[in-house]
Amino acid sequence: MIDYPGYGKSTGKRTEQIIYEDAKQFYKMARARFSKDSIIIYGRSLGTGIASYLASVKDCRRLILESPYYSMEALFRHYAFIYPVNWMCKYHFSTYQYLQNVDAPVTIFHSTNDEVIPYKQSKRLLKLAKPGAELVTLEKTKHNTVNESPLYHQKLDSVLQQQ
Repeated sequence: MIDYPGYGKSTGKRTEQIIYEDAKQFYKMARARFSKDSIIIYGRSLGTGIASYLASVKDCRRLILESPYYSMEALFRHYAFIYPVNWMCKYHFSTYQYLQNVDAPVTIFHSTNDEVIPYKQSKRLLKLAKPGAELVTLEKTKHNTVNESPLYHQKLDSVLQQQ
């Protein structure tokens, strides 16, 4: 697990490019110990854009996204639709662009009751992913309780056991 600059105990300047570079450095450390077919890139919420970027430029066994957003602009537009969010966004994290370049299998988990990132953003992403990508729709959970779903655990176990 990685803390991005300014999160957790990490310090330092935070830019979108620095975050991407940190992710690539973390991948490099993982590759020193594991083969690319043993690496699963997992992103949750804010981390889904970064995970999608990393999987678009580095080889991995699978990309798993939990509660992803289409892009920061799309997410902000959902909440502040009357404002020019494209001009206001400091970070873009264009998950939709990166996902189109991911060759590894993709599994997306998202709750229909997510109160932070609308479920429809995952549906939009699924259309852009390569054939075979899967959206696991979770009911009766929210943004921070996805892991309480039995289906989440069942599907995650199944996905992790696949070669």
